[in-house]
This record gives sequence, C-alpha cells and structure tokens, in this order.
Amino acid sequence: MIQLDEKIYFYYLAVIPVLVVIFVLLQLWKNRTQRKFASGNLFRRLTPDRSSFKSTLKLLFFLFGLAFLIVALVNPKMGTKLETVKREGVDIVFALDVSKSMLAEDIAPNRLEKAKRIISEIISELASDRVGIIAYAGQAYPQLPITTDYGAAKMFLQGMNTDMLTSQGTAINEAIELATTYYDDEEQTNRVLFVISDGEDHSEGTTIDAVEQATEEGIKTYTIGVGNTKGAPIPLKRNGIVESLKKDSQGEVVITKLNEEVLVEIAEEGEGEYINGANTEEAVEYIKEQLSQLDRKEFEAKQIADFKDQFQWFLGAGLLFLFLDIFLLDRKTKWLRKLNLFNEKSIE
Repeated sequence: MIQLDEKIYFYYLAVIPVLVVIFVLLQLWKNRTQRKFASGNLFRRLTPDRSSFKSTLKLLFFLFGLAFLIVALVNPKMGTKLETVKREGVDIVFALDVSKSMLAEDIAPNRLEKAKRIISEIISELASDRVGIIAYAGQAYPQLPITTDYGAAKMFLQGMNTDMLTSQGTAINEAIELATTYYDDEEQTNRVLFVISDGEDHSEGTTIDAVEQATEEGIKTYTIGVGNTKGAPIPLKRNGIVESLKKDSQGEVVITKLNEEVLVEIAEEGEGEYINGANTEEAVEYIKEQLSQLDRKEFEAKQIADFKDQFQWFLGAGLLFLFLDIFLLDRKTKWLRKLNLFNEKSIE
C-alpha cells in the first residue's frame, strides 16, 4: 500500500520533456554548425576524443536524477502493517439557547458569545468523545448530529446567532426532547446533555417532564448558566450599533436576569450538576473533570496502515545520478575507449 504526501510536485515532471526538446534542438544546431566548419571525416580527425554518445548519456543521468528528486519531494510512503485503533468516549450534546435574551451584555461580550466560547473550549478539551449541537429558542432545531469532527462542530457553533430561529421564547423542554433523538447508539451507557442558557423558560412546566424522560433513557443533564442575577436590558443592534433596547407590550424596557433556580432544578432532576459560566476557565476545567469520571464505551474501531517515509531512497538515487552527470566527461576516456562500449571506433 502506497501513499503520496505532496502529489502537486508531480507537475514538475513536465520539465523533463521540455529539456529533451531543448537538447535535441541544441544537437541539431551543433551538427549544422559543425558541417559548416568541416566535413564529417575531417571533423572526426580534428576531434578524435569527442564522444557522440556521452552527451546523450549525461542528459539521461541528469533527467533520471531530476525525476528521482521530484519523486522524493512527493514523499511516497509505504504501508508496513495494519493496526487496529479503538476509540472510546462519551456522547455529548450541547443545547444552546439562541433567544433574544442571550444578547444581554451583563457578561462580556454578551451571553451568547460567552456560551459559544464555553462550548468551544469544552470541545477543545475532548479527545475521542462524540458531540452534537442543538439550537433552541421558541422551538428547537438540530444543528449538528453526533460526530467526532470537532472542526465542523466549532464551525457550526460560530455561525449560530439569535436571528437563526424565527420563533422567539425559550422552550427548554423542546431542546431536551430533541436531544433524546441524537443518541443513535442504544448500547451507549454514558450520554451527556449540556443545556447552556440564561435560565429563562417559557415551556410552562413541561421542562421537568422532558428531563425525567431523558433521565429514564440514560441521559445525564448538566446546565450551564450565562448571565447575571442582577439582570440587564436586551440591546437591539444593526451593524454593531445599538439602535434601541427591547421593550415589553407596555413600552417598558425588558430586564432579563439569569434564572439559576430553573437551571439548578433541571440539573438535579437530570442527575447532573449546575455550573455557573461566569468564569470560562473554571467552568471548562470543572466540566473536564466531570467527564473524566465517566466510563468510556468503545464505539468505533478502525484498521489503519502504519506508513513510513520512503523519500530517502529516491533522494539518494537522484543525487547519485546527478553525481554521475557531473563527473562524466563529454570526451572519450582511455579505458572506455579500449572497451569501446559505445562502438566508437578510433579514427587513425
């Protein structure tokens, strides 16, 4: 089994036919010039040591050397053995609140950006766990199914905002119900759900029922609170500039507060814990510790080939041919002349 690292260098091989064409044209020009200077027999007598084959042989050495060096740049690798790699981990789903209240700036830069940073930092600490993402406001929508592609998870995460869902409100129950459909492995014993929110809940008491159902299905629910219990208004911006503050039906400015009681109740019912997300580093470190205590289940095993670099052989061959090209003379040498390898008879 062969693997090529940098296939783009193969384009450099196109220079070889160009060099051959230049060499042929150069030889034709030389022969034409020599015929103008003297006839063939006379020219051979005047230059008895001139070899008509050495220049071609030197070109071949040079081209072989160049070709081998280009292949060395490609860095071919050869698979020497197959190894079975087992992956063990926990299935983790993040349910992120993207309602308008998450725009409050009582925690810098705002609640939503803080929540996204916490999730991103948690993902960075994972090794072989699988992750999924849900966005919810008045309704819950899947964003990313369970995957081990952390790069994709972070990309989807950064694109989430409060305008992505038209239905406003905070229906935590729908996010939890949707999360139960994410875990596609019935044998997975460690299923974790993180609800990241400011705690505002408009689901009219059905959230606890959803948590109980999730717990029965083996899902451990953690909650992460973002915001401040003192509260803050919700700025409405356009192009990064605050145009107004969100107001209620009576025209009063809405003050949204972190509701830790709701989040604590959800975590307790879900056999998890509530984590205050005010300090990102402390929250992530605590979550990392909690996840490390969970048993890992083997959910994926792959056979991969162990590849080893082979460029050194091509590099050595390339340098050898270039060395021969440099030290091979255009004229005949005495010992080669005696061997007459190229059927070049001496002109007496």
